[in-house]
Amino acid sequence: MQQTGIETALAELFVKITGTHPARIDRDLHLDKLGLDSLSKIDLAVAAEDRFGIVIPDEELERFAVVGDLLDYVQRATA
Repeated sequence: MQQTGIETALAELFVKITGTHPARIDRDLHLDKLGLDSLSKIDLAVAAEDRFGIVIPDEELERFAVVGDLLDYVQRATA
């Protein structure tokens, strides 16, 4: 899959926070498969907010089930 700058940056955040190999990061990968608990999801959201200069409301964060959910949100928020 060809990655945009946002996809690459998000993949780097997922790798940093979860320790997952970059090749495993795919938009259809469920966040629970990455071992993300509620605190880790918050860490990821804060890192994404800092990286992209956006705000991810808690109610949005709770809806994210797969990597692509966060990716789509960041793409919309930065457009």
